[in-house]
Amino acid sequence: MFKKRWIIKVGSALLTDNGKGIDQDLIAQWAQQIVNLKLNNIDVILVSSGAIVEGMKRLGWDAKPVDIHQLQAAAAVGQMGLIQAYELLFSKHNVHTAQILLTRENLTNTDRYENISATLDNLLKLGVIPIVNENDTVSTAEIKFGDNDTLAALVANLVNADKLIILTDQQGVFDADPRIDESAKLIHSVHVDDALLTKVASKSGGLLGSGGMYTKVVAAKQASESGTTTQIACGREKDVLTRIQHGEHVGTLIHC
Repeated sequence: MFKKRWIIKVGSALLTDNGKGIDQDLIAQWAQQIVNLKLNNIDVILVSSGAIVEGMKRLGWDAKPVDIHQLQAAAAVGQMGLIQAYELLFSKHNVHTAQILLTRENLTNTDRYENISATLDNLLKLGVIPIVNENDTVSTAEIKFGDNDTLAALVANLVNADKLIILTDQQGVFDADPRIDESAKLIHSVHVDDALLTKVASKSGGLLGSGGMYTKVVAAKQASESGTTTQIACGREKDVLTRIQHGEHVGTLIHC
């Protein structure tokens, strides 16, 4: 039977409860829903942020360091907690996970690109949930993936995903900055080339254009190149993945 492929990206602020530590209760909820997606012929690849934040917590650092090597050290320490949490919570459903660490170069080199694609294909055939993250411990490029939003889009292109779901601590994309405009409304559905989307998520667009939502909209545009639709939703919404599966309007759907 034909299976769909979903990429689910989880942001670091959401995953670590704004730096307090890995939110295992939240991951447990997603794990249950992802297992149900698998039972409904939807293969899932997780793209997870949070390693640096978790590493900082484990090392007792209150402030995020500027030095690249300290950031890499934090990422190395944090990866242990991150993958342990995923493996533990998915194992309760008798589902294995696999860690895949990537750099931008991995996805621009033809041979590596094909090898990564083949590895992901085989993991999915084995019923394993791949957990993808940027390899912060070796990547020193100044231009990062953008909290893994761009990485998630590139993985969506790589595996020809049907849907990219970006789980964040925001409700979705609004038609104005909700911090300064009380009448701002959530955009439930929009075409990836709609001028409105470009306007509200521009770099000069306040909350919607400063880091968080801007990189998510850019990722949606990148994902659309392989025909992948993107849904940006709050990861704390009850049964968010199940509701998306059933076609419910949750967050913002950016279609091709």
